[in-house]
Amino acid sequence: MRKVPVAQTKTSPHALPIYVQIAELLTRDIVAGRLIDGERLKPEREMAAELGVSVGTLRKALRDMGEKGLIEAVQGSGNYVRSSGDTGTVYAMFRLELLAGGGLPRAEVLSLDHMEKPRDLPGFGTSQRGTRIRRLRTLNDTIIAVEEIWLDADAGVIEETMISESLYATYRKALGLWILRAEDRVSLSAVPDWAPDTYAPPPGDTVGYIERLSWSDRPDAIEFSRTWFDPARAVYVQRLK
Repeated sequence: MRKVPVAQTKTSPHALPIYVQIAELLTRDIVAGRLIDGERLKPEREMAAELGVSVGTLRKALRDMGEKGLIEAVQGSGNYVRSSGDTGTVYAMFRLELLAGGGLPRAEVLSLDHMEKPRDLPGFGTSQRGTRIRRLRTLNDTIIAVEEIWLDADAGVIEETMISESLYATYRKALGLWILRAEDRVSLSAVPDWAPDTYAPPPGDTVGYIERLSWSDRPDAIEFSRTWFDPARAVYVQRLK
């Protein structure tokens, strides 16, 4: 198992709890096929050391996965992967993975504004206003994308202090909104001029591009997002079951 600097996110105001991050990372590795059904995980102390967390934190993550049927703890033998369990996570709709597969998603908020929707957005929601969130995305410690998310004002108002690294989790906790389905369109587009210097492809370069409309239980989509991802570092993956 590769070293992942999960513990470095403890001081981030937007970070998910460390045990949740560990569970997300391992679950995405199961979905990506990096961990296969029936595989025995390394001893807990060894895994914890590689991940940079305490054994107690790792065990909490494994218990969480065990409740979803993804890990089976066998007394005296160890922890085994069960890929037939519930792989739905707070990042279940996050489709970008490292070229080698998987990776723990993280996000850094670049800006948040409440404003009129510009004319270049597709029609969504029931208000002329929305919350615009721009973020820098990483998988593990690799910067892979910039994204712009628009939440319709009639669906609720988000402030930066409310945001966790998973916006869908934020919507559930802060607004009582559940994203039930989404439609993605994947193509190519130029990196926007607001992208920070830390994102390797410079503004104007052509990269992978994802446009997404998302729905809750309402007839109109409540969210529109666009993501510019670096194809030299990440791929879009959609698995069908």
